Amino acid sequence: MQEKDKQTQAEEAVEAQAEETAADTEVPEAESKKKDKEWKKEARRLEAELIAAQKKLEESAAALAEANDKYLHMMAEYDNFRKRTAKEREGLYADAYADLLVKILPVLDNLERAAQYSDAATVGQGVTMTLKSFIEVLGTLGIAEIEALNKPFDPNLHNAVMHIEDEQYGESEVVEVLQKGYIRGDKVLRYAMVKVAN
Repeated sequence: MQEKDKQTQAEEAVEAQAEETAADTEVPEAESKKKDKEWKKEARRLEAELIAAQKKLEESAAALAEANDKYLHMMAEYDNFRKRTAKEREGLYADAYADLLVKILPVLDNLERAAQYSDAATVGQGVTMTLKSFIEVLGTLGIAEIEALNKPFDPNLHNAVMHIEDEQYGESEVVEVLQKGYIRGDKVLRYAMVKVAN
């Protein structure tokens, strides 16, 4: 009987060991399945992040392309504006130049008519009339003579080329205009060349 007990004990020990081995094998298998599940879950999460990142990249690329198109369009518009403005400026200059010449041509006509006469009185009268018409043309262009005679010397308008001492004139008074000066608005076209007293 003891032998049976020993055999039973041995069988029971083998069975217990087999169960233990089976249990040991089952635990790593369960952990392995659990880890597989976690890996798959992590892989799905990373895949979703990758898809989201790709979508953002595509949106950014589209936005960049749109911004680049706007930039190129704006640069083309600016270039066209610059060319158009330069052309208009050239046209304005040409128009202003032509307008000036049209206003001066009648003066030339009057000078040519005056040159046809040999009588001194008629020529003198013609030159006087031509001078008057030329002054009128300058007036229409906004050009005026700088008043200088008997006025105080102004270095912004006058150019003193001579100086005299004379008690009958005031301090820095213009006593003679050697060459007339002209002004248009605030811009001096030519300074008046003058003689200044004291």
